[in-house]
Amino acid sequence: MSLASHLQELQRKHGDVDRKLDEVMAHPSADPLEIASLKRRKLALKDEMEKIRSHPTRH
Repeated sequence: MSLASHLQELQRKHGDVDRKLDEVMAHPSADPLEIASLKRRKLALKDEMEKIRSHPTRH
Protein backbone atom coordinates (compact mmCIF):
# COMPACT_ATOMS: atom_id res chain seq x y z
CA MET A 1 0.00 0.00 0.00
CA SER A 2 1.43 3.38 -0.95
CA LEU A 3 1.68 6.18 1.59
CA ALA A 4 -0.96 8.20 -0.23
CA SER A 5 -3.46 5.35 -0.22
CA HIS A 6 -2.67 4.53 3.41
CA LEU A 7 -3.25 8.17 4.33
CA GLN A 8 -6.55 8.17 2.42
CA GLU A 9 -7.65 5.04 4.26
CA LEU A 10 -6.79 6.64 7.61
CA GLN A 11 -8.75 9.76 6.64
CA ARG A 12 -11.74 7.60 5.70
CA LYS A 13 -11.58 5.75 9.01
CA HIS A 14 -11.23 9.05 10.89
CA GLY A 15 -14.37 10.34 9.17
CA ASP A 16 -16.23 7.11 9.96
CA VAL A 17 -15.31 7.34 13.64
CA ASP A 18 -16.28 11.02 13.70
CA ARG A 19 -19.72 10.24 12.26
CA LYS A 20 -20.21 7.36 14.70
CA LEU A 21 -19.21 9.63 17.59
CA ASP A 22 -21.77 12.22 16.48
CA GLU A 23 -24.43 9.48 16.30
CA VAL A 24 -23.64 8.15 19.76
CA MET A 25 -23.51 11.59 21.35
CA ALA A 26 -26.89 12.51 19.84
CA HIS A 27 -28.62 9.95 22.06
CA PRO A 28 -29.51 10.97 25.61
CA SER A 29 -28.57 7.52 26.88
CA ALA A 30 -25.10 7.59 25.32
CA ASP A 31 -22.57 5.35 27.01
CA PRO A 32 -19.70 7.51 28.33
CA LEU A 33 -17.27 4.61 27.91
CA GLU A 34 -18.21 4.21 24.26
CA ILE A 35 -17.80 7.95 23.72
CA ALA A 36 -14.37 7.89 25.35
CA SER A 37 -13.34 4.88 23.27
CA LEU A 38 -14.42 6.55 20.03
CA LYS A 39 -12.59 9.75 20.96
CA ARG A 40 -9.40 7.79 21.68
CA ARG A 41 -9.72 5.95 18.36
CA LYS A 42 -10.27 9.21 16.49
CA LEU A 43 -7.23 10.79 18.16
CA ALA A 44 -5.06 7.74 17.42
CA LEU A 45 -6.02 7.93 13.74
CA LYS A 46 -5.27 11.66 13.68
CA ASP A 47 -1.88 11.07 15.32
CA GLU A 48 -1.04 8.38 12.77
CA MET A 49 -2.00 10.69 9.90
CA GLU A 50 0.17 13.47 11.32
CA LYS A 51 3.10 11.10 11.74
CA ILE A 52 2.85 10.11 8.08
CA ARG A 53 2.52 13.73 6.95
CA SER A 54 5.49 14.91 9.00
CA HIS A 55 7.81 11.99 8.11
CA PRO A 56 6.62 10.56 4.78
CA THR A 57 9.92 8.81 4.00
CA ARG A 58 10.01 6.80 7.23
CA HIS A 59 6.86 4.76 6.49
